[in-house]
Amino acid sequence: MKNLKNIIQKFKQAKILVVGDLILDEYIWGSVERISPEAPVPVLWAKKRTFVPGGTANVANNISAFGAAVTLLGVIGDDANSKILLNELKRRKIGTGGIFVESNRHTTVKTRILAGHQQVVRVDWEHTHALTPQLNLKIIKYIKQNIKSFDAIIIEDYGKGVINVALLKELIALAKINKKIVTVDPKEDHFQYYSGVTSITPNRKELENAIRNLKIQDTANRFKINTDKLFSDKDVDLAAREILEYLKLDSILVTLGEQGMKLVERKGALTHIPTQAQEVFDVSGAGDTVISTFTLALCVGATKLEAAHIANFAAGIVVGKLGTAVTNSGELLERIK
Repeated sequence: MKNLKNIIQKFKQAKILVVGDLILDEYIWGSVERISPEAPVPVLWAKKRTFVPGGTANVANNISAFGAAVTLLGVIGDDANSKILLNELKRRKIGTGGIFVESNRHTTVKTRILAGHQQVVRVDWEHTHALTPQLNLKIIKYIKQNIKSFDAIIIEDYGKGVINVALLKELIALAKINKKIVTVDPKEDHFQYYSGVTSITPNRKELENAIRNLKIQDTANRFKINTDKLFSDKDVDLAAREILEYLKLDSILVTLGEQGMKLVERKGALTHIPTQAQEVFDVSGAGDTVISTFTLALCVGATKLEAAHIANFAAGIVVGKLGTAVTNSGELLERIK
């Protein structure tokens, strides 16, 4: 525990680039007292509207909350929501120098309407088309020019178009040349593109679906796991090991919800870490907190196991908060104590 505290106190030294799909989370808060005469739906008496950086931007928000230096690399639209998102980022001291504008793309917005603590409906505005080759080249150029300024790169793949094969190929190669940590919050359809990164942090469902997809594509029969049945805990362990070997990772950290996490390391160690959550109100954004704190810890010299324990404590805090939430060094040190 003393080691974990020392590591957390060093978080402010880290400099991280976060690459991926930027999202603005909008919350409309109110109460419901009647049903609409127009249709059998509740009428929300709206009382408050709040905005929070979401998606890749929430990862940056988690990092900034610990006092570390963080810069975002992604794409927004040329619209009113982009201005709201940029203001929210600047207010949180998140670097926006790597954000590019694409005029024919919506700034992705997820609007959640809540009656009290109950989510009534969610409305999404988004485009998921691929980036233009010209914009992709601009992003790669930014990485080439600035990679030496960062200790680590986090890739947040929400499948909205920013993370693509050409970008990943260049980014991972540059990271290897410059000996940078690369961690990925993966999209299950894209696992084959993450070969050679430091670590990935899938949840159980993403891991299971990914290995089913990879086994179908694999002609060399490298995957021995039986994917025709429901996965047991032992199957999850085997799947994690097979993914680790297939992608040549240093480690894989699988999040298991109320069952905690499993860390599989290249040296062969497998560690199950029980959950530290005391109350669970909202699991949205918990994966962002995991990859943020895991990567921060690696940046300041933690072992993979120490980093995983810290990420587990941090996730246990944010699931006890409503909405897209973050934690900080004070809360984390108190929880560990």
